[in-house]
Amino acid sequence: MQPIPFIDLQTQRDRIREKVDRRIATVLDHGAFIMGPEVRELETALSLFGSMQHTLSCASGTDALTLPLMAWGIKEGDAVFCPSFTFAATAETVALLGATPYFVDVDETTFNMDLDSLEAAIAEVKAEGRLNPRAIIGVCLFGQPADYPALRRIADKHGLKLIADAAQGYGGTIDGAMASRWADVVSTSFFPAKPLGCYGDGGAVQTNDAELAAVMTSLRVHGQNLEDKYDNIRIGINGRMDTIQAAILLEKLAIFPEEIEARGRIAARYSQKLSHVVRTQALLRDAVSTWAQYTVRLPEGTDRAAVAAKLKDAGIPTAIYYPKPLHRQTAYEHYPVSRGELKASDAISKDVISLPMHAYLDEETQDYIVETLTGVLAR
Repeated sequence: MQPIPFIDLQTQRDRIREKVDRRIATVLDHGAFIMGPEVRELETALSLFGSMQHTLSCASGTDALTLPLMAWGIKEGDAVFCPSFTFAATAETVALLGATPYFVDVDETTFNMDLDSLEAAIAEVKAEGRLNPRAIIGVCLFGQPADYPALRRIADKHGLKLIADAAQGYGGTIDGAMASRWADVVSTSFFPAKPLGCYGDGGAVQTNDAELAAVMTSLRVHGQNLEDKYDNIRIGINGRMDTIQAAILLEKLAIFPEEIEARGRIAARYSQKLSHVVRTQALLRDAVSTWAQYTVRLPEGTDRAAVAAKLKDAGIPTAIYYPKPLHRQTAYEHYPVSRGELKASDAISKDVISLPMHAYLDEETQDYIVETLTGVLAR
């Protein structure tokens, strides 16, 4: 058997290569290498796809989280609630602005933000009176949308803004709609390994708030005055997108709905074949996940390192997302946590392992992965 890729970008590349080559050649010909016409074309296409009126492309998924927080004036003394079991960028953007990421636990089956833990965290902040609660960042972990209808209700109850961190789950749905139906802002990443990724770095932030979009547009380019680019009226960032990346994304977006469907089919097959040997990520209600990663929990007491090593010996790559929740990491361990402990985040981080997942995973290869993992766990 050929080496098994963890994420197969090459098959997708070969599928769209001629179209991508033409797109890149066009950019090379017109020479507008940053924020060129393809960037505007992509922003329009993403607004249609994501059902939001305003889309701003940017240089990374981290920028896509930072821009709305900056635009809302979130600063020292403010609290932003986010899950601990996620990638560092979710909390990093809050801390970079001097605000306090307040860590919330996740559900042990869906891996997404636990609503009771969130409510407890908000109550703690209000009772203590030291911090000003400002926003919630929900995360579409491993591709599955958080419970955005419920998060919206909680946000409205407490007067908070709601960001959907869709870096892993852009295009996923819950209750038949994308996060854009409930969130004030949807942020995503186009890092190459993401379900919708470019061939470098990139991101986008979406909103229906025209005033917010205007402020973020200014902040994206050093806080410039949109009427006079050499009159900087805010302290901003350099968050512009390279035109070549936008050109590539236009061709990837064209096949993205088909790839989401394929990922869902492959994930369902994994779950059907593995549910008797591992704990698979549960889908919330009728959620459609983009399955950025297919992550399972190994049986209690399993030596995860040994399992990964045996799978590697069999030619099967794996990854661990995430071996340490954020509240256990050096840079974040001093920030507050809901109820003083995050039991589910701690437990999940010790036994999760991710298997190869992409839209081009054939059944023969998938069966080999399933049979090998099942055999390893049976020993």
